[in-house]
Amino acid sequence: MTVARSILLFVVAAVAEIGGAWLVWQGWREHRGPWWIAAGVMALAAYGFVATFQPEAHFGRVLAAYGGVFVAGSLAWGMVADGFRPTVWDIVGAAICLVGVGVIMYAPHN
Repeated sequence: MTVARSILLFVVAAVAEIGGAWLVWQGWREHRGPWWIAAGVMALAAYGFVATFQPEAHFGRVLAAYGGVFVAGSLAWGMVADGFRPTVWDIVGAAICLVGVGVIMYAPHN
């Protein structure tokens, strides 16, 4: 159950961080206005708290692993929100990152 909870927290964190960054991007670069930016800033702040609920006690490990989740999640977000079409190399790179997440977070660290 701990691994499932950890994965769920990574997904929630990814939605908060990537979604927050996307909202800021939309507000600033696409001229949608300050409310989009404000919503993005709030989502980014929520991401900071979500990471603290990871069962792993080491900040560096959690954030290093989250980097891999961010890579894969960003490509997925782009596909859904912006119609981005990843290349096979984008997908291979994201898969490598997710394997790294698994090793960093869930391999034995005795």
